[in-house]
Amino acid sequence: MSSTSPGRATAVPEVFADTRRRRADSARQVADVLRRQVLQGAFPDGLLPSEASMAEAFGASRNAIRDAFGILRAEGLLVRVQGVGTMVAARKYPHGLNRLLGLAETLREHGEVVNEVRAAGTIVPPPAVAARLRAPGGPPVMTVVCVERLRRLNGWPFSLDLTYLVPDIGAPLLGEDLAHNDIFALIEAQAGQDLGAASLTVEAVSADPRSAAVLEAPPGAALLMVERLTRLADGRPVDLEYIRVRGDRVVLHGELRREAPDDLPLSATERDRTGVHHAPHPDQSRRPGDDRRVPVCRRLHAVRRHLPPRLAGHQP
Repeated sequence: MSSTSPGRATAVPEVFADTRRRRADSARQVADVLRRQVLQGAFPDGLLPSEASMAEAFGASRNAIRDAFGILRAEGLLVRVQGVGTMVAARKYPHGLNRLLGLAETLREHGEVVNEVRAAGTIVPPPAVAARLRAPGGPPVMTVVCVERLRRLNGWPFSLDLTYLVPDIGAPLLGEDLAHNDIFALIEAQAGQDLGAASLTVEAVSADPRSAAVLEAPPGAALLMVERLTRLADGRPVDLEYIRVRGDRVVLHGELRREAPDDLPLSATERDRTGVHHAPHPDQSRRPGDDRRVPVCRRLHAVRRHLPPRLAGHQP
């Protein structure tokens, strides 16, 4: 039997390291599925099944199930109640990415959105903000209306929104009820036309101490940082927003469709292998009486036409 000196670290046998990795991987995989079930309301009474029944359902060990519960507890989705079991602790609200909507429009079926206006007035914008709000070919933006709101859903802090508006649209809104109205609806009423489209970026950030205090979240808590530039139907930019959303209160969802482009250039690897530098224009035939396009594996066919038969999959 081997011995070690006191205080000297010993290497962990590989078999134990592999076991721990498998358990951690299994817990993560269970947590991914379980998280979706929680968000979709699969447990209407809030109580999750026992660890034993969950282990049987997932084909995982009870230790992996216990670790998965721990992952979701750390995310604030679950809580362990002594004498009761594991329960759903908090609800996340769905926010779609398919349509341009205000927060109250998006979440109206989930409760009441009320805005606490923290600041509102006309300011000289930072150059980067002025550049984003300048209409193509239009004059420089010298002033903007700035509005900061804490937005609550059913009384709970949901997001902290900083909004910059072009002055001819924003100035009249300072006299409107910003506490109970989405700015989008007010913009459309003032502009006399609908909003058309928006450019959107979303990234994860940690809450700075001030934002955390306003959102009643722990310092360093996970937030979704949304930057959105919204344009009127005529293409004019009118609204630039920086929105910090509590990550434990929202889940983003959308429907994405994959469509083959009309002319897909070859990658550098494909060009090197085939010697072809431009793919021929793809064939887009139609079935008789059918209005749908028939993709013909455009990229693959374009490459295969220039490969030797044995590499292209043809028999000699």
